[in-house]
Amino acid sequence: MTSTMNTTASAADATNSGAAVPIMLTELRLPTIKRLWADLAAQSNREGWPAERLLHTLLGHEMAERETRRLARARADSGLPPGKSLAEFDFAAVPAVSKAHVMALAEADSWISQGHNLLAFGPPGTGKTHLLAGIGHALIDRGLKVLFMRTSELVQRLQAARRDLRLPAELAKLDRFDLIVLDDLSYARRDQAETSVLFELIAERYERKSIAITANAPFSAWDEVFPDKAMTVAAVDRLVHHSTILEMNVDSYRRRAALPARRQRSATPTQ
Repeated sequence: MTSTMNTTASAADATNSGAAVPIMLTELRLPTIKRLWADLAAQSNREGWPAERLLHTLLGHEMAERETRRLARARADSGLPPGKSLAEFDFAAVPAVSKAHVMALAEADSWISQGHNLLAFGPPGTGKTHLLAGIGHALIDRGLKVLFMRTSELVQRLQAARRDLRLPAELAKLDRFDLIVLDDLSYARRDQAETSVLFELIAERYERKSIAITANAPFSAWDEVFPDKAMTVAAVDRLVHHSTILEMNVDSYRRRAALPARRQRSATPTQ
């Protein structure tokens, strides 16, 4: 009789414990374990797993999905264009750019931690944006924070912050990013009051946090970006010091991609 009562009590305790587990996992914010624990516990009971194996399996799933969610958030926050990975970049079309060098940059060996910069120059359509975006995606995979913006949009954002007397706070907010990618710097043609905020960003991050830029125009044409000559010299000096420069003076990616399509259309007989 006592044995039967003990068995019944044990079954009741197990039922109560099982009912409490989802509540506890919700409180602990472990959604993956909450979703998987019942099936894995049943498998563990059937196959006689040691407790350590069950715990290791549950925690492994939780950590893996947490990392997946973190990467998804970081990629969404970055503004990086999707589908612009290094795996999809045609290095053969840009022979002046060393694939090994780019892959080393993507590993973030030391340049990010030392606040070094990355500058990509070349005509429109040569793959500058794709290349820097691909490096940005790779850095996110390594746990770093990246922000990708068109330079003109970031200038407007900083100028609005200055008008509202909150530029220091905005610069501090940007400081959380290990790398800021400024796309199309050559198109940021503004008056001195506006481009001065861009200079403030460059000066603020100098030798602390990294900046990457794409630009169609060489340094000699940057007077159109920074109307004040002294500001141009100072900006170039800060960007070039401790930087890697990628020269991409090749035919346009977009033009080369369009040629086969044009040939196919011209070869198709009209009905």
